[in-house]
Amino acid sequence: MILATADVGELLGLVPVQRAGVALLLAAVGLPVIGVVIVGLDIMPVRFAMMHVALLGIAVGLLTGLDPMLCALVACALAGAGVAPLARTPDGLSGAMGLLMSLAIAAALLLLAVSGVNASGAFALLWGSILSVGTADLVVLGALAVLVPALFWWRRREVALLLYDRELAQCSGVPVRLLTAVLLVLVAVAVAGAIKLTGALLVDALTLLPALAARRLGTSLRSITLWAVGIGVAVNLTGFLIALWLDWPPGPVLVLTAGTLVLAVHLIPERRTSTWRAPASDSLPSSH
Repeated sequence: MILATADVGELLGLVPVQRAGVALLLAAVGLPVIGVVIVGLDIMPVRFAMMHVALLGIAVGLLTGLDPMLCALVACALAGAGVAPLARTPDGLSGAMGLLMSLAIAAALLLLAVSGVNASGAFALLWGSILSVGTADLVVLGALAVLVPALFWWRRREVALLLYDRELAQCSGVPVRLLTAVLLVLVAVAVAGAIKLTGALLVDALTLLPALAARRLGTSLRSITLWAVGIGVAVNLTGFLIALWLDWPPGPVLVLTAGTLVLAVHLIPERRTSTWRAPASDSLPSSH
């Protein structure tokens, strides 16, 4: 059903819709930068593993009576920190993520089955519930919107070197293990924080897809990051308004909007032949 413009205007006056819009704006600042990290470190399996870990955290929350999303955030943060020592190579991390995925989903299903807790609430988060965004969710997304860009700016040379070449970063004195651990924790928390917006199965719309489009348009880490944030804002606002106008679920619409933009961007002729991981010296000015 297509709503009239006046009806969409009335919807935008509702508090849940306004909260959802603010959440998507905050998400557009921090989460696409996380996508740049995922692509730069070549750690695609991490987001799948963290979706399963988040489900385990939600199951623990339902069992104990604690806030399920808070439990999901804590579980993902601990899992991100725990696998950091295995991130010396993408291959080593991939194996660890496969194991973590299997154990997390098995533990979650066992907890839900043994405890007798109604699992519908846990599995509902697989599809997202953007209009149920609360103050706590806005706080998490706001913190990510501040912390992620701040880390990129504060440690811009180190991050650029790490995303460009891990060995070069280590030889240059970058605290590779610590920085990798911090980035993995941020990735894990970001995935958990975005679950309510699009659902665990569609979280790529807020993280990975803007980064994939941005790497086609940017020529340095800084420009890629700025493009990712700009694309995230455009996709989130456009997708959300389209979903309201057509009275469709926001999560799938956001994914289709982001995916369409990625495909459109990849129709643009390649302007360069070098890898998108531009040398750190070209990405951002050195910090001392």
